[in-house]
Amino acid sequence: MISGKIYNVLFLCKANSARSIIAESILNRAGMGRFAGFSAGSHPKGEIHPYARELLRSFNYPVDGLRSKSWDEFAAPGAPVMDFVFTVCDDAAGEVCPIWPGQPMSAHWGVPDPAAAEGTEAERRYAFADTYRMLNNRISIFISLPMKSLDRVALLKRLDEIGRTLPQAS
Repeated sequence: MISGKIYNVLFLCKANSARSIIAESILNRAGMGRFAGFSAGSHPKGEIHPYARELLRSFNYPVDGLRSKSWDEFAAPGAPVMDFVFTVCDDAAGEVCPIWPGQPMSAHWGVPDPAAAEGTEAERRYAFADTYRMLNNRISIFISLPMKSLDRVALLKRLDEIGRTLPQAS
């Protein structure tokens, strides 16, 4: 990998309303100008889940520019070229993805869908907080990788390992 480069990272999910939006936000803050996070969905819902928006706002993430969008935007001419593409839901991982310009490295970092959580309002909100915790943990590991010193094979191995990282109890 080239040093000093800003790495573009696309997080994919089916609806692009919660998990991928949360991951985009975490990476854009934690990546400290070394990473640019983006998110999209195979079948975007067209809106961000209100609990995801509220959670991000509670952690002082900017939410005004966030939107639910199709992954087709990132396969179109003129779109940012991705260095990494991570699926964060099992539905998107099983779908046939577009051909991404630049042949980015990819991995599956599946996280349970907080929008599908049932129970009381507190239990549903907890599901979003738990999703945030899991994604924050994985992204923290990812941005700590020594990009300059890992060859492509070693980096792909590490990306897969991050996706298999078992969620730690909060």
